Amino acid sequence: MLTPDRLETKGRYDSFDNGEVFYNKKKNHLPAMGWNSWNAFGSGNTEALTKAMADKIVELGLDKLGYEYVILDDGCYKPERVGGKLSNEETKFPGGFKQLSDYIHSKGLKFGMYNDIGTNLCAGAAVGTCGHEKEDAESYIEWGVDFLKVDNCYYPFDNATFSNPENAAYTFAPNIRAIKLIKQADSGAEEKSGETILSAVKDGRINGSRASVENDYVTGLGTFDGTGPESSPVGVRSSELAFSVKNDETGTEYELSVEYQSGCMEGVGNWLQIAVNDELIFDEFLNKDLIPSLKKPEGEEEDKEPELLPFTWSDPVKISLRQGDNTIRLMNHRRQENTLNSYARLLKELSIINPDHDIIYSACEWGKTHPQNWAYKVCDSWRILNDITFRVGSDGDPGHGAWVEDYTTSVTTQYSKAVIMDEFAGPDKGWNDPDMLMIGMNGLDETQCRTHMTMWCMMNSPLMLGLDLRRVEKGDWIYNIIANKDAISINQDELGIQAKRVYSTLAIEEPDKEYIWDIDRVDVLVKPLKNNELAISFINVSTDYKAEKVSVTIADIEKYFDGKIKTAKEYKVRNIWTGETTENTTGVFEIDGIKACDNLTIIATPIF
Repeated sequence: MLTPDRLETKGRYDSFDNGEVFYNKKKNHLPAMGWNSWNAFGSGNTEALTKAMADKIVELGLDKLGYEYVILDDGCYKPERVGGKLSNEETKFPGGFKQLSDYIHSKGLKFGMYNDIGTNLCAGAAVGTCGHEKEDAESYIEWGVDFLKVDNCYYPFDNATFSNPENAAYTFAPNIRAIKLIKQADSGAEEKSGETILSAVKDGRINGSRASVENDYVTGLGTFDGTGPESSPVGVRSSELAFSVKNDETGTEYELSVEYQSGCMEGVGNWLQIAVNDELIFDEFLNKDLIPSLKKPEGEEEDKEPELLPFTWSDPVKISLRQGDNTIRLMNHRRQENTLNSYARLLKELSIINPDHDIIYSACEWGKTHPQNWAYKVCDSWRILNDITFRVGSDGDPGHGAWVEDYTTSVTTQYSKAVIMDEFAGPDKGWNDPDMLMIGMNGLDETQCRTHMTMWCMMNSPLMLGLDLRRVEKGDWIYNIIANKDAISINQDELGIQAKRVYSTLAIEEPDKEYIWDIDRVDVLVKPLKNNELAISFINVSTDYKAEKVSVTIADIEKYFDGKIKTAKEYKVRNIWTGETTENTTGVFEIDGIKACDNLTIIATPIF
């Protein structure tokens, strides 16, 4: 049976917030800028189109503004490996990847490629890195790759996209009804004594936010799926079931059994982790033989969930309790741990081959496992949601973007989640990635595209152009947006501080942390910059004109940055989109009405 690897201590959930990175992961990269082929051409990208995009970046002077990566997305490889190695799809990429890499490097640009931690790529090619990390790292180093975007389809240890939904058996604990503790007799004695049964509902406590009580048991012990927009990124996104046990003796040995019900669906699995105090003592399937019984019968309709097995008692696990208070934790953090482990494997192999490599590593796992908690250990950026558009373009079709949609496929859905994730980003960590820019695609007008660019720059998001650059000419409205030097300087500011939302017309108490999905609002974002400057952005997220006056004061701003900004009595103010300059002597920054989907963004320079 295929099972996840055993994890080193450094990759466990309890180590997520220790600040340590893996395998020579480089720090202090600013958000990456460049062009990615997916939104423009989908799987139809070719060598000729890629070279044309590189040529256009240089022709437009976008390289001088920081757009340096040219990235091949899905659809560039042969459908299967050749001799265990990745190989170019010869019709679309006849010259091979090394030749294309050399061409892009000759332009003064950098070369990026795509893969997946699963067995297959999202478009179906059976060439995912799973089990091939060493060979693929060798290929990427040989081809001179500077950027890797690594996806999460067909992942064998979770119910990811195109994966078997029953793989949730790995990522959730079973339903838990009770635990049983049997005290072991003193050394030399044969009998056991002191059986205690503790109810999951009456004696246990649920920590975190995923699990819940159902009848007489606890269900949902695992981690929320963050792929869609429903789940807030702030706070603990998983659950544990904890029992407090008092022990009057020193180092007493017990046998611990768990009354459980196995499943293999979102919320109910068969993999259990048990920790006593801070020591993990059990981390595997409760009963490997049960897994075949949990599968749906052959030919059963797809929409019918597999049945749960009856509750049963597990085999005992030996534990030791210290004198005094003890905590027994039942959990399953494998959804996050497995994914971290898989992304770490490729980084490990890259570091073995070339410890000095400076490849930018982008995790495209769509926020499924809440990578804001762990991805800083191995990656430079991490996607926060599913794709920003599913209506990608082709050669001759610009594709379609949206300002608002019900799911993730819109500017506002991605923004509304990323805007409260500032605590997870920074040069010593990496960057929240709300996916590629849709500027220049159908469906978004000039105002929406300008605000889209503003949002991404204020949030320190990677700036990956996703349009056919042959549609752009110097001085046209698309060029004027993507080439705005003030906007780019905000994104690339050396302090690397993601903007904080300090006010929203729909916030109740904490605008910097409240997850607000309703777009009928105006937000105010503030981003500290070098030289004590501040970027301040008033953003109308709504599709309606907002007539109300919205203002923030320097005092309002200061309390969110805990002494990290140096204020003044006077400011020189520059509007980044009009270039207009004014002076502010009040310390009050305000708007008196704002157009639908528009923004007013300024850089305030203190005058001391």
